[in-house]
Amino acid sequence: MTSEPSPKSPVRQLRLVVEAEDYEAALMFFRDTLGLSEQAAFEGEGDARVTILEAGRATLEISNPAQVRLIDQVEADGQPSAKIRIAFEVDDSAAATRDLVEAGGTLIAEPRETPWKSLNSRLEAPGGLQITLFQELESIEERSSKPGFKRP
Repeated sequence: MTSEPSPKSPVRQLRLVVEAEDYEAALMFFRDTLGLSEQAAFEGEGDARVTILEAGRATLEISNPAQVRLIDQVEADGQPSAKIRIAFEVDDSAAATRDLVEAGGTLIAEPRETPWKSLNSRLEAPGGLQITLFQELESIEERSSKPGFKRP
């Protein structure tokens, strides 16, 4: 379900930078519970700290307002999403959702099957981030044969 980045792309990495008031809680949530591996960590003057976590393949999803409303309706019973929401593909959306709620995440919406054949949940994470966990239920090949799906 993953693909290699285009060799023509000048962009080599997408990095999302998050300021977390409770740095330790954010590390526990994303590194220790969600399972993002630590790539690097740095400390500086005045208790400055940063940890860079590996999150696998990155994509940038651009949606128009109508699509965002549709996603919000399907994924979170119409509760509006934040302007920027992070989505993580996981192997077991239900288990990951339970683990993250136990680690301090606030459940917004339980896992549910979407029309685009994924199992999605939504949470509020440390650092004020809204996240979606999704588990693909069909391969990209299966989904691309359905109406409304376009693939370059």
